[in-house]
Amino acid sequence: MGNTDKFEMIANQYDTPERAQIAKVSSDAIREYLVDANNKNAIDFGCGTGLVGMNLLNEFQSILFLDTSQNMIHQIKQKISGSNIQNADTLCFDFEKDHLSDLHTDYIFMAQVLLHIEDFQSVLSKLYDVLNPEGHLIIIDFNKNDEIVSDLVHSGFDQEMLSDTMLNIGYKNIQSKTFYKGSKIFMGHDASLFILDSQK
Repeated sequence: MGNTDKFEMIANQYDTPERAQIAKVSSDAIREYLVDANNKNAIDFGCGTGLVGMNLLNEFQSILFLDTSQNMIHQIKQKISGSNIQNADTLCFDFEKDHLSDLHTDYIFMAQVLLHIEDFQSVLSKLYDVLNPEGHLIIIDFNKNDEIVSDLVHSGFDQEMLSDTMLNIGYKNIQSKTFYKGSKIFMGHDASLFILDSQK
């Protein structure tokens, strides 16, 4: 899965009005779960072109934009330098293949990323290790939709099953809710997005 090759190809045309709109409602949803974040550091995990993280730069002390696609990282670097943003950095890295032992942060958020990760349990475990004690992992993704059949992505997630998986890894204080419904937003199908907040 991962789909890095696909994202390498579409990086230049990724920022459509539809994606920007979903990024805005996603960042607004994330904002509701932040606590004293202005002195905390965050990672926008699987950031793409940074559509979600760019909306949240004022909420954190700093944001690290992390993605497996070099072309996506190039796009976000251009945005950072073009807007003279001081509290952002970038990293091209693949948590499906590797481990970063020296990376630690207070918040990790990932918007529509988990569905692209084949062994998502393994990646959630690695992200748990990256979080500081009491740190938060916030996930935004599609609710499970059995109409989606694809070799490229998961067909969304059952919130309860995902919560159980995360509890087994060690996450605590897990809460989730559906916050957005849209027309043809998931592989051409109508779908809904949930947000899940968890803590180390």
